[in-house]
Amino acid sequence: MLNKYARAFATRIFTPLARFLLRLGVTPDMVTIAGTVGVVACALVLYPTGHLFWGSLGATVFVLSDTVDGTMARLRGRSGNWGAYLDSCLDRFADAALFGGLAVWFARDGGSDLTAGLALACLALGSTVSYVKARAEGLGYTANVGIAERGERLVAVLVGAGFVGLGVPLVFLQVVLGLLAVASLVTVAQRMGTVHRQALPAPAPDA
Repeated sequence: MLNKYARAFATRIFTPLARFLLRLGVTPDMVTIAGTVGVVACALVLYPTGHLFWGSLGATVFVLSDTVDGTMARLRGRSGNWGAYLDSCLDRFADAALFGGLAVWFARDGGSDLTAGLALACLALGSTVSYVKARAEGLGYTANVGIAERGERLVAVLVGAGFVGLGVPLVFLQVVLGLLAVASLVTVAQRMGTVHRQALPAPAPDA
């Protein structure tokens, strides 16, 4: 749900930027790759060194490119399967870097194995959420349901880590990650249930 409204708002905001980049000869794929590289760099350089606020702020800026590249593709009239495929694949790198960077910091220097474990749980479950949907679509089903889609997961981890970087007690991030892990697990169950209902044979009509 968050994805739907956030994308609609961001599209209105970033359309002028998208037009400007197209005039410069920048392609949507360039923006997608640059945004992913930026997120990964912020997550794997700033998070493991304890700069949680700046890591979250920098990653947020680059995450917004996810809207810019889609807007550019639509303006060019060339939004298609390749762009969606590239975007989805690179999203997995960005997500892994964010949760992995947090896990490295808290396991090594942050002194909190609990937080590191929760970050890894969110990483694993978030990847499963995406896989369940992709596998369903590969089999001809739909699984566009769930309370913890990628937009919700990103907002949760970036806000939680950013606040802790500003001095909010660590328990805040632990609660956020714990709730996110549970929500991701529920989303997996929701999507599997949706596919199961579609896969069941249709009931025979009454004679």
